[in-house]
Amino acid sequence: MFQAAAKMFLVPNVSVCRGILFSIRHYCRKTPQRLRVSQALSSVELGANITVQGWVRSVRAQKENLFLHVNDGSSLQSLQIVASSELHDALLTFGSAVEVSGVLQKSPNRKQPVELQADQIHVVGQCNPLDFPFKIKERHSLEYIRQFPHLRCRTNVFSSLLRIRSEATAAIQTYFKENGFVQIHTPVITSNDCEGAGELFQVEPSGQAKEKNHFFSVPAFLTVSGQLHLEVMSGAFSRAYTFGPTFRAENSQSRRHLAEFYMVEAELSFTRSLEDLTKVMEDVVRSATERVLAHCAEDVDLFHKHVNPGCREIVDRMLKTKFNVITYTEAIDILNSSSQKFVFPTNWGCDLQTEHEKYLVKHCGNIPVFVTDYPYDLKPFYARDNQDHPEHTTAAVDLLVPGVGELCGGSLREDRPDLLRARLAEAGLEETYGWYLDLRRFGSVPHGGFGMGFERYLQCILGVDNIKDVIPFPRFSHSCLL
Repeated sequence: MFQAAAKMFLVPNVSVCRGILFSIRHYCRKTPQRLRVSQALSSVELGANITVQGWVRSVRAQKENLFLHVNDGSSLQSLQIVASSELHDALLTFGSAVEVSGVLQKSPNRKQPVELQADQIHVVGQCNPLDFPFKIKERHSLEYIRQFPHLRCRTNVFSSLLRIRSEATAAIQTYFKENGFVQIHTPVITSNDCEGAGELFQVEPSGQAKEKNHFFSVPAFLTVSGQLHLEVMSGAFSRAYTFGPTFRAENSQSRRHLAEFYMVEAELSFTRSLEDLTKVMEDVVRSATERVLAHCAEDVDLFHKHVNPGCREIVDRMLKTKFNVITYTEAIDILNSSSQKFVFPTNWGCDLQTEHEKYLVKHCGNIPVFVTDYPYDLKPFYARDNQDHPEHTTAAVDLLVPGVGELCGGSLREDRPDLLRARLAEAGLEETYGWYLDLRRFGSVPHGGFGMGFERYLQCILGVDNIKDVIPFPRFSHSCLL
């Protein structure tokens, strides 16, 4: 019996051997390398068997060949797919999602470096081109695609915007990290009204909205600024910043306003000079813009060619020229000397409006300009009093830029306890901000900071007129889609 069993194992079994050889061939077969479209376009993997996944941007079927352009969001440029007409499928339409495998080859067409000779095309998600709101050969305006916040990321212009926005975010974070700033995650829910404007969204549980007792025991709101929390941190960190969403309950549908937007805010300790603040403002704008232009050249060019021709010249001038500096008093003199008729008054003591800000930028050669030393009555309680009677100004500064107006606003903070207490008492806020006075009692130092509107920054460098076109999902009065 033992000999019979041994004989069975010694005699070759043809079917078993074939199965083993098939398995070896299957696992040794080279699996197509999965690449993003941007990787495929770099031509590094020429001759390789690859797979790309994305969405069809164009379809052209001929008698013998099928041509597709596929994009996966990794670049503005799409990858051309060339396949036998036998692979054509009625489901291959503009907007459909596909997975394509084949060999990456050098393209005979000078307009594109490579093409994918496909041997497999799989339709992952169908798209009816008749119902799809974007048409293959039409260039849709920003106003048109704004109607479809759930679909506009599929367009060239908005996917470019989102890549630029991502790169600008990274550029700003990199600047602060390389310059010794500590990032602070300031709260979204707060009991403070930093601006004192009263334009706040109150936060309560939906089921308790009509109850008298507050969820947090005190009225709580969505933050309008992380500044006061950064000031807390300035007692332990000489350089701190935050970058996150802020909220304003402004009943406005203008091109300049959003109910939710992103702010970059920084605080510097041990400074008595506005120049320390303006240097950081100018450096972060310059550094971020240079990186965006270097890493998103095609995407930025799309805006500069098709959205706002001429904007690139302004941006280049911004990068090459030092920003101007004028005082508020000088700004008022410039406005009053102008032959232009303004809608809003230009008397000393009046706040600068957008029309004034844009005029001042143009007057200064379309170069960003810092306006310093604003009237005491125009600024919040925390702005440092210059004690320069009779004008009476504060050590505050705004950065005005082409096409937008105000981009950044900041000030030295009032570090003298007596003056701060008097200002808070004057505004009826002494009890509410007792903790803020405490900061001046325990190891306080002279400090200052600023905030920059991220969406306004994008408007400036891209030449986009409406702020709703530089944020993925705009929130504004009477509109909260999705």
